[in-house]
Amino acid sequence: MKKLVVLSGAGMSAESGIPTFRDMGGLWEKYDVTEVASPQAWAKNPELVLRFYNERRKKLLESHPNEGHKILAELEEFYDVQIITQNVDDLHERAGSSKVFHLHGELRKVRSTKNPSLIYDLDGWELKSGDVCDEGSQLRPHIVWFGEEVAGILEAQEKVQTADLFVVVGTSLNVYPAAGLASIVPDHVPIYVIDPGQPNIITSQPITIIKEKASVGLKKLKEELRK
Repeated sequence: MKKLVVLSGAGMSAESGIPTFRDMGGLWEKYDVTEVASPQAWAKNPELVLRFYNERRKKLLESHPNEGHKILAELEEFYDVQIITQNVDDLHERAGSSKVFHLHGELRKVRSTKNPSLIYDLDGWELKSGDVCDEGSQLRPHIVWFGEEVAGILEAQEKVQTADLFVVVGTSLNVYPAAGLASIVPDHVPIYVIDPGQPNIITSQPITIIKEKASVGLKKLKEELRK
């Protein structure tokens, strides 16, 4: 079975009503992203950081996978689909995809502030000050913040380098190191890019660009692959 590796970004979940930081509006308009998503922010004002992620988590629990998520799950009937996502939501999993690798963490998980290996599923949407791990330290969002190492990038690179097909969907490829994954796709591997804009993809090999939102573009891709 051929390996179909997918790199998905914020545009993948936008159709499910998942807002990006800059689209959240309201209270958060007056904050720079580093004020709620960095180690410095956590050290300075953990209550603010907790509140920000609680709101994102609550919104996620009210949201549902869209047609694009479902199409990727359906493609597992024909391909070994391996999804590398920049998204921290769990919509790929809820749609039925069985191999999802989260580069930037997972919103519905939390981890110890002292021992990063202690990771827990969070029941509900609220993480509070005073919620601690088994060793007694405060729990924090299981998210890769600005300024933190993307520990999973090497594993993601291995997946890309063994791909038979590579698909980019819903990402402008401006966020590194994830954006660099497209540049290491093997020369013989077809690349499909699904995005209504023009992602910043750097590669010397031919690319099929589908200028559509995720759900429409993935439907077209599915039809193309099944010919």
